[in-house]
This record gives sequence, C-alpha cells and structure tokens, in this order.
Amino acid sequence: MKVLISGTGFAGQGHADAFRGAGADVVGIVGRTAHVVSEVAAKMAIPYSGTDWQQALNACQPDIVAIATPGGAHYEPIKQAIEFGCHVFCDKPMTATSDSAVELYKLAQQHNVKTAYAASFRYAPSVLHARKLVAAGAIGEPVEVECMSHFNLEHEIPFGWSHRKEDGGGRLNNNFTHTLSIVTSVIGENILSIIGETRDDLGRAPIVEGVHNFATRRDFIPTDLDDPSLKWGESNVEWSYTVLAQIKSAFAEKPVSVLFKHGGLVPRFHEDHIVFYGTEGAIYIKGHYGSGQLYLWGKGKTWEELPLPPEIAATVPHVAGATEQCWHYLAREFVRDIQGESVEPYPTFREGSQYQQIIDLIRNNSNWTDVTALN
Repeated sequence: MKVLISGTGFAGQGHADAFRGAGADVVGIVGRTAHVVSEVAAKMAIPYSGTDWQQALNACQPDIVAIATPGGAHYEPIKQAIEFGCHVFCDKPMTATSDSAVELYKLAQQHNVKTAYAASFRYAPSVLHARKLVAAGAIGEPVEVECMSHFNLEHEIPFGWSHRKEDGGGRLNNNFTHTLSIVTSVIGENILSIIGETRDDLGRAPIVEGVHNFATRRDFIPTDLDDPSLKWGESNVEWSYTVLAQIKSAFAEKPVSVLFKHGGLVPRFHEDHIVFYGTEGAIYIKGHYGSGQLYLWGKGKTWEELPLPPEIAATVPHVAGATEQCWHYLAREFVRDIQGESVEPYPTFREGSQYQQIIDLIRNNSNWTDVTALN
C-alpha cells in the first residue's frame, strides 16, 4: 500500500517509519519549507517531496495519508485526502475545533474511507497488560481511575503551535487525548459525563526563528531572556487541567469515576502514574502514559510487580521509544484492517471528533458554585 506523509518533524518521520514497519511503501512526503522537506526525504529515502499537498496527492496516488503536522493544520489536508479517496491516519489532536472534527468524521463516512486517530499510548505494553487483567476480573469491578502527570516544561520553550488554540495547542489536545484513550481502552469506550477546569499559568513565551522540529525545540531556548530585542508571543491555551469523568464499563455495575490531573509546568515529587482501582484490587502503572512497570494489588494485600505476559510481549513492535512503539502498533493494525484482515477495534475519527467535542466542553466549563456567602 502506498503512503503519503504530511509533516517533516518528529511525528512525520515517526509515521513514515511506522508505515514502513507495517509493510507499506512510503512514496512521498510534504512539508511547508522546501529545503527542509527535501532534506528529510533524502535522509529517509522517500522518492517524492514537495510543499503542495494537492499536487502530491495527484503525483503519488496514495492509498493512505498520514497527517503528522500540528492540529491547526489538519483540516484542509484531511479534507482533500478524503475527497481523493484516501484512508487517513491522523495524529492528535484531530483538528483545532470540535465543529471541524465532526465535519471530517462525517465526510470520511460519506466517502467510505477508513480512519485512524493516533491517541495511541493505549498500545503501551503495560496498558495492554492492564486491559487483559481488568477483563479477567483481577481487580473485581472497576470503580475508580486516577491519571496523574506533572511535566515541569520550561517556561522559556520558544513560542509556537503548542501555545495557540487555533493551531491545536494546549495540554488537553496533547496530553488528555492520550490518557482518555488509555482509560477507555481498559475499562470501556462509553463516556457518560465530564466536568473540568483549565488554567493558563504560562502567559507568554519568547519568539525564536528556526524551530522546525517539535522534538528539538528546547535547543532554541534563548540564553538571555532579558535581551530588550527579544519578542514575545502570548499563550491562549491551558497548561494545566483537572478533569472528572464517568465512564460506563462492561465490567462494572456502576459508572467508573475517573480523575485526570495534569500540570504542564509544575515539577513532580513521585513518579507520574495511572491507577485502576476495583472492588477486589488495584493496578498501578508507572509513567504518565502507562509506559512503565505494572503492579497489582490483589489477595495478598500488597503491591506485586508483574512481568509482561509473553503473548502481549510478542505483539510489541521492536523499535526504540515508547511513542514510536505505539505509532508502529496502530499503523500495523490500520494497514491490516484496510487489507481486510481481522483486527481489534482501534481509535478512529469517531473518537477523534468525540474527544475534540469533549475538549471544547472542558474549556468552556462554567459549573463552579460560588460559596463565598456561606457561613
């Protein structure tokens, strides 16, 4: 199957490797800067490169497109690709608004193309292990989930798409999407209700030229932040959030309560973690995206470190990096599905559009109760 990539940075190159790992032929790559896309294409031995997406669709005639640019740049390329008849693999966030995400989801249905939404840390090995344990009744009925993360990101990271709502920035778009997908993959996809609070505790960031790759943006932090010639951009997105959700689970009689707590700019004291609590035990996974060691609290009334079962280990792609492993896993499932093989359900534009609607609801939430008059 022929694949065309949109985006030349960390995600674009990662998607290209993932589809090659799935046995597909990466025939082209498109970026916004001519010399950058040419260099990336040469480095990765991709035969076609360019800056015009529609022209690339016509020239490459791809079966699949992989969208690996910031979320604010997703809408037009995805729309053109769907109308061209391509299956679409899209990184999160799906788009910058819920309306545009819903429109693309419906458009894909109309054109009968398959879609994949890469909120893909649900494929971390320990998350797959947790899913198996919960389904087997290892913690009884799930009752509560806790997702805690503190990133301690540098305030001085150069101003860019991650600081702008209209470009798909914000921690809900780029952190919550993964943790929500992780939780639903383990306990069930039926999200019943949600409430949340967000906070922009950054304010502004220095404007620096030459940042082309999100993964290396820290290399461009100015050495002199007091330089009077330095320009600043204003953030308009959240850098911290607290979200509560209720999710219906086939493994529990009552809805499961879920806490998502993320501080993008604050330091952690203990490790980030995800915990699934049940009526008869609990599962603890180290790491903000569940990529660390899994522990089970069971009948022994103590935390036990569990090895990864061989049948799960056999499915994990043999590549470096947790992010890259998960891209490879989802790309493999997507290609197999397109080719008519039987695969487990994976996140699609249905989830992508649903998550975008939820994010808009959280950002607009005004359900605070004023208690200042209480005695």
